[in-house]
Amino acid sequence: MIIVLYGVSGSGKSSIGKLLATQLDWQFLDADDYHPPENIDKMQRGEPLNDADRLPWLMILAAEIRNMLVNDIQAIVACSALKQSYRDLLGVDNESVVAVLLTGEVELIQQRLQQRQHAFMPTQLLQSQLAALELADNGLTMDIALAPEQICLSIREALQQP
Repeated sequence: MIIVLYGVSGSGKSSIGKLLATQLDWQFLDADDYHPPENIDKMQRGEPLNDADRLPWLMILAAEIRNMLVNDIQAIVACSALKQSYRDLLGVDNESVVAVLLTGEVELIQQRLQQRQHAFMPTQLLQSQLAALELADNGLTMDIALAPEQICLSIREALQQP
């Protein structure tokens, strides 16, 4: 099984993903590590990525996920995956690849963004991410106001993972 933790910047994808991967003894993959330099440069300039910018990045991630599935590797993937079409491209089927949305109040997300430094994701891009976010009809949704340990426990319980 692959769990794709998705949501806007500041929703805790990497933090929750690392904790959950440790708890389950699974691999952790941070999608930010796969952005091509052009995407990083664009985001550093405060310019939102468009679908054309994201496509090569998503294709690389989709290949990584397929490879993990073929090799029976269980993993947590932290990825914005804001649109349903992105999640479809990543192979989310909510059986072998499960999507979990990390979401919360905009004020909480803004507060988190102000308290951290990200290598290439400035806080001014939050509004463009919120505008692009498409909620899934299925999959799990977790409130980021909960403690990280509680979020991980809720995910594990929902997916029947020890």
